[in-house]
Amino acid sequence: MSTAAAPVRSGAVLADLLPAARHRYAVDAALVLGGAALTGIAAQIAVPVPGSPVPVTGQTFAALLIGTALGARRGFLSLALYALVGMAGMPWFAEASSGWSMPSLGYVFGMLLAATVVGALARRGGDRSMLRTAGTMVLGSAIIYAIGVPYLALSTGMSLSAAVAAGLTPFLIGDGLKAALAMGVLPATWKLLGRRG
Repeated sequence: MSTAAAPVRSGAVLADLLPAARHRYAVDAALVLGGAALTGIAAQIAVPVPGSPVPVTGQTFAALLIGTALGARRGFLSLALYALVGMAGMPWFAEASSGWSMPSLGYVFGMLLAATVVGALARRGGDRSMLRTAGTMVLGSAIIYAIGVPYLALSTGMSLSAAVAAGLTPFLIGDGLKAALAMGVLPATWKLLGRRG
């Protein structure tokens, strides 16, 4: 079976288009490691937000892209590896931080769940059109905040409204831009691969 037919196959994600008939486990392991590394690199693109212990980073965008491109299982494993290695001391969380005691650790846990959910949605075509991709990215971002903001409040002693003001509101415009970028990249990639088929 040719990989050229894969883009129209129901239930496929972009990573499934890689030829790997005899070496599937090695390819999957490389994808998981690469996803974790990409998230760690993207986390270093960080801009401090005045009045917030949480910076604007590229890691949320990376986590959502990894989930959609790799699917739920590999996306989960990539973000789980990223989280576990960072908590064990690898300085690849935002601003080269690591460990268990960061107020922004809840966002990392949120990214793990979000990558899994958007990966499952991608298997159902959630990244094939601009409108579906927008919905997938919005849901993924909402999951990250649903875990990250309460964790921020608990870990810092902030009220929930203060945590929303410090850990959600300043990031909405950036999240909109990230979703717009994904809306262009993911459906265009599928379209390009479909034309080659």
